[in-house]
Amino acid sequence: MTGELDLYLTQIRRLLDRVCATIEGLDEARLNWRPSIPEANSVYVIAAHILGNAEAWVLGIACERPIQRDRPAEFRATGQSAAPLVARAHELAGQIEEALRALPPSALDEVRDPSPTLWGESEPRPVAVREALMHVIEHAAGHLGQIDITQDLALASQT
Repeated sequence: MTGELDLYLTQIRRLLDRVCATIEGLDEARLNWRPSIPEANSVYVIAAHILGNAEAWVLGIACERPIQRDRPAEFRATGQSAAPLVARAHELAGQIEEALRALPPSALDEVRDPSPTLWGESEPRPVAVREALMHVIEHAAGHLGQIDITQDLALASQT
């Protein structure tokens, strides 16, 4: 693996670890609490969405593995504990490492045509592997901030 692929792997793994560290230990009420803002999501939903996005964009788009994604289900997700999400994050981190280690460095400049189910809300467009990996990092980092804000709002609502 090249230095660049190592860098992507390291950053994605750190972000997945941060998802786990952020949600571990939260009780059911905190995991599933939603702000009273239309379209606001719970910590559980946001974490499930981060994992769904990482799986779709790294494994499905960048590494062209057969992935089934139900993006709308990510936004309906609830749970009694963080354990299923933490287990999924650890499993996904291993799958991502295996997939990126098998990816030749020359693939970073290759362009993929993602399926709409992997892409997200907007119309899919061709995307370079490098861009797909950067998208996962940017997406997860932004949503981790959203998790922090959601937790702050949950605390404020209890006072």
